[in-house]
Amino acid sequence: MKVYFGFTVAGNRSSLETARGMVRCLEELGHQVLTRHLVDDDARAADRKLGPQAVYQRDMAWLRECDLFIAEVSGSSFGLGFEAGYLLGATTKKVMLLYSVSETFNISFMITGNAHPKCTLVPYSSLAEAEAYLRAHIG
Repeated sequence: MKVYFGFTVAGNRSSLETARGMVRCLEELGHQVLTRHLVDDDARAADRKLGPQAVYQRDMAWLRECDLFIAEVSGSSFGLGFEAGYLLGATTKKVMLLYSVSETFNISFMITGNAHPKCTLVPYSSLAEAEAYLRAHIG
């Protein structure tokens, strides 16, 4: 399955190691992670080299191509909100939003309150818990 893994580039990246673990888990399960570069240390610098229009066009193409959107939204950003909203409003694709329970009060209610039938919210307490969820639900 082709997975678009959403993770903030410009926002709070304090959950970077957890996001890396999720990407590793998805790849171990045999999925193609279209956006694995988002968990690289230089993700922002790499996107800046491409420029805003190229990043937008690339990411929109990946959103159209993906089978599933999974995002780590503990350091949620406008980009993640846009991506999730686009998919929920303009497609039939499923959206899975994972976030650390320790960050709940820092995350927009538009994320934590999302009750869209194609959206699954997954609060987790540890990387192991998030990985177990991924293995059980998209293995």
